[in-house]
Amino acid sequence: MKGLMSFVARKRSATNRLITSKDHASVQLNIGHLDANGLYTGQFTTFALCGFVRAQGDADSGVDRLWKKKKVEAKQQ
Repeated sequence: MKGLMSFVARKRSATNRLITSKDHASVQLNIGHLDANGLYTGQFTTFALCGFVRAQGDADSGVDRLWKKKKVEAKQQ
């Protein structure tokens, strides 16, 4: 079918719950990976935050917590 648009639902990084299409305050962040010299490696990690978390002022601490969890998971591999 030509012209058929698809909607890919995003999930909250912290809870894995769906971010609804009506949540216009939600954001998706791509955080770049750096090497030992501080240069961008071309890789990134994506985090999605819902509007409720941002409105409560918990986005900064949420991203910090998710990044720490991601670093621990990377060291275990």
